[in-house]
Amino acid sequence: MIKKFQAPVGPISKIVGKSIVLIGDDIDTDRIIPARFLKCVNFDNLGQSVFEDDRKNLKGKHPFDLESNKGSSILIVNSNFGCGSSREHAPQALLRWGIRAIIGESFAEIFYCNCIAIGIPCFTLPKKLIKNIQENKYINNSLCEININESTFKSTFFNFDLEIKISSKNMFLTGEWDATSTLLANKKLIEKKINDLPYTKFNQSNELFETI
Repeated sequence: MIKKFQAPVGPISKIVGKSIVLIGDDIDTDRIIPARFLKCVNFDNLGQSVFEDDRKNLKGKHPFDLESNKGSSILIVNSNFGCGSSREHAPQALLRWGIRAIIGESFAEIFYCNCIAIGIPCFTLPKKLIKNIQENKYINNSLCEININESTFKSTFFNFDLEIKISSKNMFLTGEWDATSTLLANKKLIEKKINDLPYTKFNQSNELFETI
């Protein structure tokens, strides 16, 4: 059900994939990933447990269980998505299931920030347009494209201008959302900055140098 996980890295300018529709306002992080999964040592297996309780209650009819939604990467939601606790496990579970972008009416602020930090751009559309997408019975089987630079969503049936915070947009286009890659790409600059700091230094043998 879940493809081998590959984390997004570096600049992201385009997301192409099938969309998956999830209807309902105020879907909180406890529904996205129940609290019992917060005990995990790492996030590796969270994808298979995303919406665990909701899926169990719907007995195979939850959108994340439908055969037609397998391999989907663009999630369409309603308002205040990701509300509730600040657990970063929620976006991590979505990412590991295969979600690479989310389009909704609105998002809880902490959830939004947690998504940005792991490479999931979150876009907004007015309620009416979200409803149009969710009511189109063919949308789940159509290929969609999100262009971050142009802030557009295109498919066989729709062509919309998306809203995204300019700061978030720039972070994805430059790759600055990916703190690890940004640090590795600027290793020499970081080393120079460290060497310029007037702090106690150590040489390569970890012997203490005099304080500058």
